[in-house]
Amino acid sequence: MDLKGKKIVLGLSGGVACYKAADLCRQLIKEGAVVQVVMTEAATHFIGTVTMQALSGNPVHTDQWDARIANNMAHIDLTRGADAILIAPCSADFIGKLAHGASDDLLSTLCLARPRDVPLHIAPAMNVEMWDNPATRRNVAQLRADGLCIFGPAAGDQACGETGFGRMLEPDELLEELVASFQPKVLAGRRVLITAGPTFEAIDPVRGITNLSSGKMGYAVARAAREAGADVVLVSGPTTLPTPHGVRRENVQSAQQMHDAVMAAVGGQHVFIGVAAVADWRVTNASEQKMKKHDGGAPQLEFAQNADILASVAATTSISGWPYCVGFAAESENLLEFGAIKREKKGIPLLVGNIGPQTFGQDDNTVILFDESGHTVLPRADKLTLARQLISEIAKRIDQRSFLT
Repeated sequence: MDLKGKKIVLGLSGGVACYKAADLCRQLIKEGAVVQVVMTEAATHFIGTVTMQALSGNPVHTDQWDARIANNMAHIDLTRGADAILIAPCSADFIGKLAHGASDDLLSTLCLARPRDVPLHIAPAMNVEMWDNPATRRNVAQLRADGLCIFGPAAGDQACGETGFGRMLEPDELLEELVASFQPKVLAGRRVLITAGPTFEAIDPVRGITNLSSGKMGYAVARAAREAGADVVLVSGPTTLPTPHGVRRENVQSAQQMHDAVMAAVGGQHVFIGVAAVADWRVTNASEQKMKKHDGGAPQLEFAQNADILASVAATTSISGWPYCVGFAAESENLLEFGAIKREKKGIPLLVGNIGPQTFGQDDNTVILFDESGHTVLPRADKLTLARQLISEIAKRIDQRSFLT
């Protein structure tokens, strides 16, 4: 529950995307937030106040003269004690109001009267031509200059039948953005390259050798790095996991493909985190056609060792000093012994060890961090929590390094 105890003012301005606000409200509640909904009069033409009241569990406010507020100062009372204000959807008209300090209804007035320490986020939603209009671009630029966070918009099909930028982000994407806004930006301005998932080594066109890695830890690390303000590239083996919002993903299958993708992207990176469970060997006599079952027994497979991705990246580090290399080791026994040995053998400053059979496919884990000073145990927790702790540890270790431009 990433938003447990947080009070969120959810504002709705007019737009078809109001229907998404219902699911967003539900997800905010599920994550532990207390949600206070405020709607413009235009928003009520797209979704009813009854719906939003039922989902939020709190009275919905639309009128700045609402007599339910004891002192009749809804624009003051509704933001006091709030942790954030999120306007979703935020129309072109409402963006203009915010940019020019207009306050002609409850929602715009409470935004103007919010305490300075309460962040204001907006999720634009409008037609592509409205989004591209110079007036909107000026208004958005002004809001960014004023310190507002702009979530989106996305590109795609629009209710009007046109296609392009202007779609409001999906509720799960907005939730990730809001959760990220509360995370310390310990990697702001940094570039991070991450591998995740298993690799797949073909035997023939329908069979192959792989492992039980689900990719969950690597994807959690990618999300945590992006939450911390980093520009994140994720090189992923085959998984069914959705890409963390704001992360650039490149899909690969084999260990060689992963190696090539990493080496092509590693230049200019500040941090490399090799979370993927990369196959140590590949089949050198893979068949171009499906191998048939014969009475003569099983086919004889021949193997060759795959390139060591972590070692290849570490070799570039020895030249430039970057990226800071972090490896993962999945063992089945003697983790303390094998983890320390592997870190020294790889020649990297930090290695994260875990017991593979206890983590593959699971939602939680416990890991051990190995560095030159010894080891530190991160107690069992969900993988996103562990990923955030790991990112914090990495940030501490690279703070003293000269900044790579």
